[in-house]
Amino acid sequence: MTESDGVFDVDTRTSGVERVVNVRLATKHGDFHAIGYRDLVRGDEQIALVYGDVGGEEALTRLHSECLTGDAFGSRHCECGDQLSAALKAIVAEGRGVLVYLRGHEGRGIGLLAKLQAMKLQSEGLDTVEANLALGLPADARDYKVAADVLHDLEVRSVRLLSNNPQKRDALLRHGVRVSEQVPLLMTPHKENLPYLLTKRDRMDHYLPHLEAVIQRT
Repeated sequence: MTESDGVFDVDTRTSGVERVVNVRLATKHGDFHAIGYRDLVRGDEQIALVYGDVGGEEALTRLHSECLTGDAFGSRHCECGDQLSAALKAIVAEGRGVLVYLRGHEGRGIGLLAKLQAMKLQSEGLDTVEANLALGLPADARDYKVAADVLHDLEVRSVRLLSNNPQKRDALLRHGVRVSEQVPLLMTPHKENLPYLLTKRDRMDHYLPHLEAVIQRT
């Protein structure tokens, strides 16, 4: 494995996913192709929402970690639900792109029940990193190889990555997907999630420059 132009060139790549189904999915944002995959390593069922012809270079791409509380229930503890909607809208507006919805990533990879336990600890004064560590769990346990495998299957060679998280960019590069641009996905914070977002900025290096203006107003 060698690195050139900021990306690892993988000579022998073994895919960890199997494509199972491709079906049209009409959403409130637009009509996507829902392509279902089986993760051959973990056994998870994964899905990519594809809009337009994404093969080739610079497809607008979102790697979205599963978040039941935010995506389904509209929790204000995080910004996940808002980011999911904004990413789908941006992909449709772009005319081509893909959202890889990563199951098994709940709570940055620690699982739903552990995430709820961590949220309880946060309500008692710990930040999101401290809460995971207090439970004896990693601050971030996610792995993005499956996302790279999905993109390879879709013949996406490079992406414009919709993310504030530098770890996602680094992970794609390690697994042979070029990142031509990292496109911020900045959501208006709420008082309920501002401490969480500040921790992501200050302790996890997320790009969240808009928080300064919010702090100055409070």
